[in-house]
Amino acid sequence: MVDRFVWKIHPAPIAAIVRPRLLRLISGQRYDLAFVDGGILINAELVRDLRARGARVVNFNHDDPYGSRDGVLFATYRNAVSQYDLVVVVRKENVAEARLMGARRVLHTFRVADDVEHSPRILTPAIREQWESHVAFIGTWMPERGPFLVRLLQRGVPLSIFGGRWQKAPEWPALHSAHRGNSLLGVDYCYAIQASRICLGLLSVQNRDLHTTRSLEIPSLGSLLCAQRTVEHEELYTDGEEAVFWNTPDECADLCHELLRDESRRARIAARGRERFLANGHRTDRLLTRIVQEAFA
Repeated sequence: MVDRFVWKIHPAPIAAIVRPRLLRLISGQRYDLAFVDGGILINAELVRDLRARGARVVNFNHDDPYGSRDGVLFATYRNAVSQYDLVVVVRKENVAEARLMGARRVLHTFRVADDVEHSPRILTPAIREQWESHVAFIGTWMPERGPFLVRLLQRGVPLSIFGGRWQKAPEWPALHSAHRGNSLLGVDYCYAIQASRICLGLLSVQNRDLHTTRSLEIPSLGSLLCAQRTVEHEELYTDGEEAVFWNTPDECADLCHELLRDESRRARIAARGRERFLANGHRTDRLLTRIVQEAFA
Protein backbone atom coordinates (compact mmCIF):
# COMPACT_ATOMS: atom_id res chain seq x y z
CA MET A 1 0.00 0.00 0.00
CA VAL A 2 2.81 2.42 0.91
CA ASP A 3 4.74 1.49 -2.25
CA ARG A 4 1.71 2.18 -4.42
CA PHE A 5 1.09 5.51 -2.68
CA VAL A 6 4.64 6.82 -3.18
CA TRP A 7 4.68 5.63 -6.80
CA LYS A 8 1.27 6.95 -7.83
CA ILE A 9 0.65 9.97 -5.59
CA HIS A 10 3.70 11.42 -3.81
CA PRO A 11 6.25 10.29 -1.19
CA ALA A 12 6.08 13.54 0.82
CA PRO A 13 3.12 12.58 3.11
CA ILE A 14 4.80 9.29 4.04
CA ALA A 15 8.13 11.06 4.54
CA ALA A 16 6.41 13.44 6.95
CA ILE A 17 5.33 10.41 9.01
CA VAL A 18 8.78 8.79 8.87
CA ARG A 19 10.61 11.86 10.17
CA PRO A 20 9.15 12.14 13.73
CA ARG A 21 9.22 8.38 14.20
CA LEU A 22 12.89 8.15 13.29
CA LEU A 23 13.73 11.15 15.46
CA ARG A 24 12.08 9.45 18.43
CA LEU A 25 14.19 6.34 17.82
CA ILE A 26 17.45 8.31 17.87
CA SER A 27 16.47 10.84 20.55
CA GLY A 28 19.45 12.04 22.58
CA GLN A 29 22.02 10.29 20.38
CA ARG A 30 24.81 11.73 18.25
CA TYR A 31 26.53 10.15 15.27
CA ASP A 32 29.67 10.56 13.20
CA LEU A 33 28.01 9.33 10.00
CA ALA A 34 24.46 8.80 8.78
CA PHE A 35 24.18 6.66 5.64
CA VAL A 36 20.95 6.93 3.63
CA ASP A 37 20.41 4.15 1.09
CA GLY A 38 17.97 5.37 -1.56
CA GLY A 39 16.28 8.13 0.37
CA ILE A 40 12.81 8.03 -1.18
CA LEU A 41 11.20 8.75 2.21
CA ILE A 42 13.92 10.95 3.73
CA ASN A 43 12.98 14.61 3.40
CA ALA A 44 15.22 17.68 3.60
CA GLU A 45 14.13 18.44 7.17
CA LEU A 46 15.20 15.00 8.35
CA VAL A 47 18.60 15.31 6.68
CA ARG A 48 19.08 18.61 8.52
CA ASP A 49 18.02 16.91 11.76
CA LEU A 50 20.67 14.23 11.26
CA ARG A 51 23.36 16.79 10.52
CA ALA A 52 22.38 18.67 13.69
CA ARG A 53 23.27 15.52 15.64
CA GLY A 54 26.86 15.83 14.50
CA ALA A 55 26.61 13.43 11.59
CA ARG A 56 28.02 13.69 8.11
CA VAL A 57 25.00 12.62 6.08
CA VAL A 58 25.66 10.58 2.94
CA ASN A 59 23.16 9.40 0.33
CA PHE A 60 23.75 6.45 -2.01
CA ASN A 61 21.19 5.88 -4.75
CA HIS A 62 21.76 3.34 -7.52
CA ASP A 63 18.51 4.17 -9.30
CA ASP A 64 18.10 7.10 -11.69
CA PRO A 65 16.42 9.66 -9.38
CA TYR A 66 17.02 12.51 -11.82
CA GLY A 67 15.42 10.78 -14.81
CA SER A 68 11.79 10.76 -15.91
CA ARG A 69 10.92 7.06 -15.77
CA ASP A 70 9.64 6.94 -12.19
CA GLY A 71 7.45 10.05 -12.09
CA VAL A 72 7.11 11.49 -8.57
CA LEU A 73 8.85 8.59 -6.83
CA PHE A 74 12.07 10.53 -6.19
CA ALA A 75 10.52 13.98 -5.64
CA THR A 76 11.28 14.02 -1.90
CA TYR A 77 14.79 12.72 -2.55
CA ARG A 78 15.45 15.50 -5.08
CA ASN A 79 14.22 18.15 -2.64
CA ALA A 80 16.70 16.86 -0.06
CA VAL A 81 19.77 16.58 -2.32
CA SER A 82 21.16 19.98 -1.33
CA GLN A 83 21.18 19.04 2.37
CA TYR A 84 23.48 16.00 2.11
CA ASP A 85 27.19 16.29 2.77
CA LEU A 86 27.85 13.75 0.02
CA VAL A 87 25.65 12.32 -2.75
CA VAL A 88 26.79 9.08 -4.40
CA VAL A 89 25.47 8.23 -7.89
CA VAL A 90 26.08 5.50 -10.47
CA ARG A 91 25.46 7.41 -13.72
CA LYS A 92 27.93 9.94 -15.05
CA GLU A 93 25.14 12.29 -16.12
CA ASN A 94 23.78 12.21 -12.55
CA VAL A 95 26.84 14.11 -11.36
CA ALA A 96 25.88 17.31 -13.18
CA GLU A 97 22.19 16.76 -12.45
CA ALA A 98 22.83 16.46 -8.71
CA ARG A 99 24.93 19.60 -8.74
CA LEU A 100 22.16 21.50 -10.53
CA MET A 101 19.91 20.55 -7.62
CA GLY A 102 22.37 21.99 -5.14
CA ALA A 103 24.40 18.93 -4.13
CA ARG A 104 27.43 20.00 -2.09
CA ARG A 105 29.64 17.11 -3.15
CA VAL A 106 29.00 14.28 -5.60
CA LEU A 107 30.80 10.96 -5.98
CA HIS A 108 30.33 8.79 -9.08
CA THR A 109 30.89 5.04 -8.83
CA PHE A 110 30.01 1.77 -10.49
CA ARG A 111 27.36 -0.33 -8.81
CA VAL A 112 28.58 -3.17 -6.62
CA ALA A 113 27.92 -6.79 -5.77
CA ASP A 114 27.92 -7.75 -2.11
CA ASP A 115 31.00 -9.63 -0.97
CA VAL A 116 28.88 -11.95 1.22
CA GLU A 117 25.42 -12.07 -0.39
CA HIS A 118 26.78 -12.64 -3.90
CA SER A 119 29.53 -15.14 -3.19
CA PRO A 120 29.17 -18.55 -4.87
CA ARG A 121 27.16 -21.17 -2.98
CA ILE A 122 27.64 -24.92 -2.93
CA LEU A 123 25.00 -26.35 -5.26
CA THR A 124 23.79 -29.77 -4.23
CA PRO A 125 22.40 -32.01 -6.99
CA ALA A 126 18.87 -31.26 -5.75
CA ILE A 127 19.42 -27.49 -5.80
CA ARG A 128 20.99 -27.61 -9.24
CA GLU A 129 18.10 -29.69 -10.59
CA GLN A 130 15.58 -27.18 -9.20
CA TRP A 131 17.26 -24.07 -10.59
CA GLU A 132 19.20 -25.23 -13.62
CA SER A 133 18.68 -23.38 -16.91
CA HIS A 134 20.52 -22.91 -20.16
CA VAL A 135 19.97 -19.17 -20.63
CA ALA A 136 18.34 -17.13 -17.85
CA PHE A 137 17.02 -13.64 -17.60
CA ILE A 138 16.22 -12.48 -14.07
CA GLY A 139 14.37 -9.19 -13.96
CA THR A 140 11.09 -7.28 -14.10
CA TRP A 141 9.13 -6.82 -17.32
CA MET A 142 9.76 -3.58 -19.16
CA PRO A 143 8.31 -2.71 -22.56
CA GLU A 144 11.53 -3.10 -24.52
CA ARG A 145 12.33 -6.47 -22.95
CA GLY A 146 9.33 -8.40 -24.26
CA PRO A 147 10.16 -8.18 -27.99
CA PHE A 148 13.82 -8.92 -27.27
CA LEU A 149 13.10 -12.15 -25.41
CA VAL A 150 10.46 -13.20 -27.94
CA ARG A 151 13.10 -12.94 -30.65
CA LEU A 152 15.44 -15.18 -28.64
CA LEU A 153 12.70 -17.79 -28.36
CA GLN A 154 12.00 -17.52 -32.09
CA ARG A 155 15.69 -18.23 -32.67
CA GLY A 156 15.47 -21.37 -30.55
CA VAL A 157 17.32 -20.09 -27.48
CA PRO A 158 16.38 -22.27 -24.45
CA LEU A 159 15.29 -19.40 -22.25
CA SER A 160 14.16 -19.20 -18.62
CA ILE A 161 12.59 -15.98 -17.32
CA PHE A 162 12.34 -15.11 -13.63
CA GLY A 163 10.71 -11.87 -12.56
CA GLY A 164 7.56 -9.91 -11.86
CA ARG A 165 4.98 -8.16 -14.05
CA TRP A 166 5.64 -10.31 -17.11
CA GLN A 167 1.93 -11.11 -17.33
CA LYS A 168 1.47 -7.45 -18.35
CA ALA A 169 3.65 -7.87 -21.43
CA PRO A 170 1.80 -7.75 -24.77
CA GLU A 171 4.07 -10.66 -25.70
CA TRP A 172 2.94 -12.79 -22.72
CA PRO A 173 1.32 -15.50 -24.88
CA ALA A 174 4.70 -16.10 -26.50
CA LEU A 175 6.66 -15.78 -23.25
CA HIS A 176 4.57 -17.57 -20.61
CA SER A 177 6.03 -21.02 -21.30
CA ALA A 178 9.53 -19.65 -20.53
CA HIS A 179 8.44 -17.89 -17.34
CA ARG A 180 9.55 -19.85 -14.26
CA GLY A 181 8.54 -17.58 -11.41
CA ASN A 182 8.24 -14.07 -10.08
CA SER A 183 10.89 -11.93 -8.39
CA LEU A 184 13.71 -13.88 -6.78
CA LEU A 185 15.18 -12.85 -3.44
CA GLY A 186 18.09 -13.92 -1.29
CA VAL A 187 19.57 -17.33 -1.84
CA ASP A 188 17.05 -18.25 -4.56
CA TYR A 189 18.35 -15.37 -6.67
CA CYS A 190 21.89 -16.66 -6.22
CA TYR A 191 20.93 -20.24 -7.02
CA ALA A 192 19.19 -19.20 -10.24
CA ILE A 193 22.28 -17.31 -11.43
CA GLN A 194 24.77 -20.00 -10.44
CA ALA A 195 22.74 -22.81 -11.97
CA SER A 196 22.38 -21.07 -15.34
CA ARG A 197 24.94 -21.68 -18.05
CA ILE A 198 24.42 -18.15 -19.39
CA CYS A 199 22.83 -15.13 -17.69
CA LEU A 200 21.49 -12.22 -19.72
CA GLY A 201 22.19 -8.63 -18.74
CA LEU A 202 19.37 -6.47 -20.11
CA LEU A 203 19.28 -2.75 -19.45
CA SER A 204 16.46 -0.28 -18.80
CA VAL A 205 16.33 2.27 -21.62
CA GLN A 206 14.18 4.68 -19.61
CA ASN A 207 16.50 4.33 -16.65
CA ARG A 208 19.52 5.33 -18.78
CA ASP A 209 21.40 2.17 -17.79
CA LEU A 210 24.85 1.42 -19.15
CA HIS A 211 25.31 -1.34 -16.59
CA THR A 212 23.17 -2.76 -13.76
CA THR A 213 23.75 -4.56 -10.47
CA ARG A 214 23.51 -7.84 -12.38
CA SER A 215 26.54 -6.75 -14.38
CA LEU A 216 28.49 -7.31 -11.15
CA GLU A 217 26.40 -9.97 -9.41
CA ILE A 218 26.45 -12.48 -12.27
CA PRO A 219 30.28 -12.65 -12.53
CA SER A 220 30.56 -12.47 -8.74
CA LEU A 221 28.47 -15.63 -8.49
CA GLY A 222 30.59 -17.32 -11.16
CA SER A 223 28.15 -17.37 -14.06
CA LEU A 224 28.70 -16.06 -17.57
CA LEU A 225 27.46 -12.52 -18.28
CA CYS A 226 25.91 -12.08 -21.73
CA ALA A 227 24.97 -8.42 -21.86
CA GLN A 228 24.18 -5.50 -24.09
CA ARG A 229 27.31 -3.82 -25.41
CA THR A 230 27.89 -0.43 -23.73
CA VAL A 231 30.93 1.67 -22.90
CA GLU A 232 30.57 0.78 -19.21
CA HIS A 233 30.26 -2.96 -19.82
CA GLU A 234 33.37 -2.78 -21.98
CA GLU A 235 35.15 -0.90 -19.19
CA LEU A 236 34.23 -3.63 -16.73
CA TYR A 237 35.07 -6.71 -18.83
CA THR A 238 36.95 -7.69 -21.99
CA ASP A 239 34.43 -8.85 -24.58
CA GLY A 240 34.81 -12.49 -25.54
CA GLU A 241 37.24 -13.21 -22.72
CA GLU A 242 35.54 -12.17 -19.45
CA ALA A 243 31.95 -11.68 -20.68
CA VAL A 244 30.18 -11.54 -24.03
CA PHE A 245 28.38 -8.51 -25.44
CA TRP A 246 25.83 -7.97 -28.21
CA ASN A 247 24.10 -5.13 -30.02
CA THR A 248 20.99 -6.91 -31.32
CA PRO A 249 18.77 -9.82 -30.26
CA ASP A 250 20.00 -11.89 -33.20
CA GLU A 251 23.63 -11.34 -32.19
CA CYS A 252 22.67 -12.36 -28.65
CA ALA A 253 20.95 -15.51 -29.95
CA ASP A 254 24.02 -16.42 -32.02
CA LEU A 255 26.28 -16.01 -28.98
CA CYS A 256 24.00 -18.13 -26.80
CA HIS A 257 23.94 -20.97 -29.34
CA GLU A 258 27.73 -20.84 -29.81
CA LEU A 259 28.42 -20.87 -26.07
CA LEU A 260 25.95 -23.64 -25.31
CA ARG A 261 27.77 -25.81 -27.84
CA ASP A 262 31.18 -25.09 -26.32
CA GLU A 263 31.19 -25.93 -22.63
CA SER A 264 34.92 -25.39 -22.11
CA ARG A 265 34.83 -21.90 -23.66
CA ARG A 266 31.77 -21.01 -21.61
CA ALA A 267 33.41 -22.13 -18.38
CA ARG A 268 36.63 -20.31 -19.25
CA ILE A 269 34.85 -16.98 -19.88
CA ALA A 270 32.81 -17.32 -16.69
CA ALA A 271 35.94 -18.02 -14.62
CA ARG A 272 37.83 -15.10 -16.13
CA GLY A 273 34.80 -12.86 -15.60
CA ARG A 274 34.81 -13.66 -11.89
CA GLU A 275 38.56 -13.00 -11.71
CA ARG A 276 38.09 -9.62 -13.41
CA PHE A 277 35.21 -8.75 -11.09
CA LEU A 278 37.40 -9.46 -8.07
CA ALA A 279 40.27 -7.46 -9.57
CA ASN A 280 37.99 -4.50 -10.32
CA GLY A 281 36.94 -4.41 -6.67
CA HIS A 282 33.34 -3.30 -7.23
CA ARG A 283 32.18 -4.79 -3.93
CA THR A 284 30.11 -3.43 -1.07
CA ASP A 285 32.93 -3.38 1.46
CA ARG A 286 35.25 -1.39 -0.79
CA LEU A 287 32.53 1.06 -1.83
CA LEU A 288 31.58 1.75 1.79
CA THR A 289 35.22 2.32 2.68
CA ARG A 290 35.54 4.79 -0.19
CA ILE A 291 32.34 6.59 0.80
CA VAL A 292 33.48 7.02 4.40
CA GLN A 293 36.84 8.34 3.23
CA GLU A 294 35.14 10.81 0.87
CA ALA A 295 32.65 11.93 3.53
CA PHE A 296 35.44 12.89 5.93
CA ALA A 297 37.94 14.17 3.36
